[in-house]
Amino acid sequence: MTTYSLKSLGWTQHFVRQLDADTIATAKPVRLSAIHRTRLDGLSEDGPVSLNPSVLTSEYAVGDWVLADGHMASAPLERATEITRRAAGHEARPQLIAANVDTLAIVSSCNEDFNIARLERYLALAGMSGCLPLLVLTKADQVEDADDFAQRAQALSPALPVLVVNAKDPDEATKLAPWCSDGQTLALVGSSGVGKTTLQNHLTGTDEATRDIRDDDAKGRHTTTGRALRPTLHGGWLIDTPGMRELRLLEAEEGIEEVFSDILEIAAGCKFRDCAHESEPGCAVRAAIADGTLDPARLSRWRKLEAENRHNSETVAQSRARGKQLNKLYREGKARARLKRGED
Repeated sequence: MTTYSLKSLGWTQHFVRQLDADTIATAKPVRLSAIHRTRLDGLSEDGPVSLNPSVLTSEYAVGDWVLADGHMASAPLERATEITRRAAGHEARPQLIAANVDTLAIVSSCNEDFNIARLERYLALAGMSGCLPLLVLTKADQVEDADDFAQRAQALSPALPVLVVNAKDPDEATKLAPWCSDGQTLALVGSSGVGKTTLQNHLTGTDEATRDIRDDDAKGRHTTTGRALRPTLHGGWLIDTPGMRELRLLEAEEGIEEVFSDILEIAAGCKFRDCAHESEPGCAVRAAIADGTLDPARLSRWRKLEAENRHNSETVAQSRARGKQLNKLYREGKARARLKRGED
């Protein structure tokens, strides 16, 4: 049985500071490796454990730290980072993707999957989560000029690390090793079929099944169906995620500001503080578009993400408020019923 030290599992002072002296002496920290409907899988210094949740399993995420009391898990400790989106479909609720991730690897491929607007969306997700972003471009062996894709991606941010790899080559996959060694946690996100599972196999030594992309549109088929924390061959951790058909941002103001900082810097020169960048006099943004400094398509994408994030955040907040009100009415109803029965 493989065992790990807390440090190698990713335990840091961020989590120690949340415990008092008595708890430190008696607590058994466990890092969650998989979330099931009614139980939690985790890793501790004593090896793998299976725990019962003390709160709804939807409140836990792969990568969370909990304290084990026998077979019972505490609520998650405060996270260092948290990757969340608005749930797919019509549900107005947040969905946890992963927790305590150091680096978010955004995986795209050098074909029709490469999409600047989607990359900006993922970069905003990284910004709101607190993770460091890393862009990985796969299928470099299938195009004549992979550098063109890399240059277009690098234009999003000069500081953004961009790796170009042939995911099927194990040696190429080791380019990601610095981000998943020495207890560091790397999470892979991106569309289906871009090579996330292939990269995972090389980095962890596992042999998960992979499926080819469709020839007609370069879109992939889902191979990863759930999230799991896996040890890498380099001494760190990897979380692979199912391909996302839709990534709806939620409470991502800081992430969007970070991705579109160039527009905000230009907008600071507008004559009016509440400039809508449409027809106002003295608009620095419109002037930048006119002189070719700013691409109007980028301004349009910024506006779209801003509006979407605002709508999603307001909708989820309203849903939370309704839930709290319903719970309050439910508790008051139960109290009245007890009074009628003379129980209080």
